[in-house]
Amino acid sequence: MYLDSGFPPRRSTMVIMEVPVIECATFRSLLETDGGADTGCLVLDCRSFFAFSSYHIRGSTNVRFSSIVRRRARAGLGLQHIVANEEARARLQAGRYRGVVFVDDRSVDFGQVKKDGTLMLAVTALRRECCSTPVFLLKGGFEAFSSQYPELCMKASLPQGLSLTLSTSLQGSASANSACTTPLYDQGGPVEILPFLYLGSAYHASRKDMLDTLGISALINVSANCPNHFEGHYEYKSIPVEDDHKADISSWFNEAIEFIDTVKNRGGRVFVHCQAGISRSATICLAYLMHTNRVKLDEAFEFVKQRRSIISPNFSFMGQLLQFESQVLAVSTCSAEAGSPAVGTSSTVFNFPVSIPVHAAPSPLSFLPSPITTSPSC
Repeated sequence: MYLDSGFPPRRSTMVIMEVPVIECATFRSLLETDGGADTGCLVLDCRSFFAFSSYHIRGSTNVRFSSIVRRRARAGLGLQHIVANEEARARLQAGRYRGVVFVDDRSVDFGQVKKDGTLMLAVTALRRECCSTPVFLLKGGFEAFSSQYPELCMKASLPQGLSLTLSTSLQGSASANSACTTPLYDQGGPVEILPFLYLGSAYHASRKDMLDTLGISALINVSANCPNHFEGHYEYKSIPVEDDHKADISSWFNEAIEFIDTVKNRGGRVFVHCQAGISRSATICLAYLMHTNRVKLDEAFEFVKQRRSIISPNFSFMGQLLQFESQVLAVSTCSAEAGSPAVGTSSTVFNFPVSIPVHAAPSPLSFLPSPITTSPSC
């Protein structure tokens, strides 16, 4: 027995290819009537990580699988891989959602959906485990909906901190040529990578006014010689590595990830810095995004670079990140094949604005040329 949700009639068939579409206007009415996408219907966005992070429907959840998972999960994926959030998953299994709406880029009917794509895998898993919940495809996808109802969509906020001015004590000495003498990596302020994660330089870490303005409560100092200026005021995590090709920064990934998650769970914000905020600290942020969101290095790199354009981990760090990527994706694959929940319970990748293994020796991947421009120092 279904609740009257305003959805178009669902065809009584289990054939995946007959998933009905829902018009943008009908979907909009449901969102506005319910007061949000999370109150009456579950909206699953199957676009890429980068596309979703940049612009998405309010209240929607990003669904994504690595290419490895798609190839190897022949037995099908479990519901935990489609809806990672435990509360939302339990609600779905209990039949408390009036419908599930899938969103891709621009498909007008289910016949246009790629047979081996994320949306097809997700619908298959959902139909197999939650057959009583109506499933629909948004006609025209996000492209059509966002063009018609942009007010119901959320764009990534501009990086915060870039407009912060010099402190009062420094303003008197500032001159017209100060921008020319200040290194690019020290200009502006820390940038927001996630609502609880910021990236910048050692200079930014010395500016208590900037840190307080952004609500920073903890810092990760990814250097062996940058001082911790305010140890009595903030919580610090030191990662003493140099920016050279012999440094094993990956041995610190797990500790850094745990530290960020701990601060986040307390409602705090973490600022990650090295000397210039280009190589070492950027590497830590990339590792966090890859691990937490199960995304490939190139996706995480583009996401961070959009916010701090000068990032450039050295070749060795890129190699270590590539090795970490294989470990992250392997965990996702094993989890999918075993039918056990993947690590993490977040319901979305990122929502904007504010209310992402250790090896003993350098990997051969460290010496592979990277398609991404790198800098000899950070």
